Amino acid sequence: MTKDLTSGSPMRLILGFTLPTLFGLLFQQLYNMVDAMIVGKLLGSQALGAVGATGSINFFVIGFCLGVCSGFAIPVAQRMGAKDYPQMRRFVANAGYLSAVIALVLTVATGILCRDILTAMKTPADLFEDAQAYIFVIFMGIPVVFLYNLLASIIRSLGDSRTPVYFLALSSALNIALDLIFILCFDSGVAGAAVATVLSQAVSGVACLVYMLRRFPILRVTQEERRLDLAACKALCAMGLPMGLQYSITAIGSIVLQSSVNALGSVYVSAVAAGSKLYQLLACPFDAMGAAMATYCGQNVGAGRLDRLRKGVRSCSVLGLGYSVIALVGMILFAAQGAMLFLNAEEPRFELLLGLTCQYVVTLTAFFFPLALVNILRFSIQGMGFSTFAILAGVLEMIARTVVGHFFVPTAGYTAACFASPAAWICADLFLIPACLGCIAHLRKRNPTASLETISRTMARPVKA
Repeated sequence: MTKDLTSGSPMRLILGFTLPTLFGLLFQQLYNMVDAMIVGKLLGSQALGAVGATGSINFFVIGFCLGVCSGFAIPVAQRMGAKDYPQMRRFVANAGYLSAVIALVLTVATGILCRDILTAMKTPADLFEDAQAYIFVIFMGIPVVFLYNLLASIIRSLGDSRTPVYFLALSSALNIALDLIFILCFDSGVAGAAVATVLSQAVSGVACLVYMLRRFPILRVTQEERRLDLAACKALCAMGLPMGLQYSITAIGSIVLQSSVNALGSVYVSAVAAGSKLYQLLACPFDAMGAAMATYCGQNVGAGRLDRLRKGVRSCSVLGLGYSVIALVGMILFAAQGAMLFLNAEEPRFELLLGLTCQYVVTLTAFFFPLALVNILRFSIQGMGFSTFAILAGVLEMIARTVVGHFFVPTAGYTAACFASPAAWICADLFLIPACLGCIAHLRKRNPTASLETISRTMARPVKA
């Protein structure tokens, strides 16, 4: 059930790992897409704008959860590459303990502060109540976010990128059915769409857990391995917390930008909401490439195959460039058709909404290759063990979005908002490109003939930037 990424063609291995992961991410995005499509079509652009107004704070909190889960899986991948299975299982058990604690703290804190956060973000009054109803339910579902994403990340770290996809396919179908039931039958509005998303992800998480326990003997922990291990927790936090903070720091800039867009009015909020849903779908391949590179680099560092790191980064970058060109051409030709998935043609402001949505999506896809490099290089660096660098890249993204959102959107308007994310990606790449090359050179210089155990111990410790 596991897959060794330490031998064979890097291009073939990365592509083979990326495709199943991509399908999983597409199913995951289907959650958000179905919410937006049903909300936009059945409840109108006002409700869609309410959901969109929560996008940045949603990314701030849920992104932290996803980053932590991905980071916890890196020591697992490294021990898998080193064939140190007892220590790998200790990491798995302690990752579960840490996730439970973090999920509890986040759920309580976000539930208490939900309204205050939306108020601070200048959420338009006509969208506020729906926005609060939607995001509160999402925050209450944080434990199931951890459940699924931690288990899926661990399974992927073992080289199996297919299994999580099957459960997401099941829950995606369930999500569609529940959306329609809650909104049409129970008239529950945007809160019903959020409940459907949480319940569907809970199903995928539980299914993933049952399957993992039954089908992965390599993960069956002994009583000794199940004990709380402070050293393992320290190593997990050294990887997971920086990755989580990287997402959250990046999201701070998005929150500032969202606040500026909110001040432009609900029509612009709705356009960004619709455009963001389409963008998130189009950007799934880059997330899949990042997940592939984290596992690829983690396993090869654990196995001492440092000569394969640069080849892997180069191969994945070629894949990213090819897809970026395809996505741009596709949106130049079919952006309007994509936007229609989320907009209702009978809206009184439909023509304006459609034009604004297309402008947003085409602008972002024109800069997709810088986004590809952000994901490929950042996750490669994290897989090598230098997770601290991820925070620095996130800081640069935050600064770029903050500057554009605070200074340019109020004066230049919606067009400036469209260029905020591309500016953030380019700023991050200016750091990540030399940082990735430097990390590879550092590993090879520091460990030219190191044993597997020496390399693995080095990577289990946090590295100062």
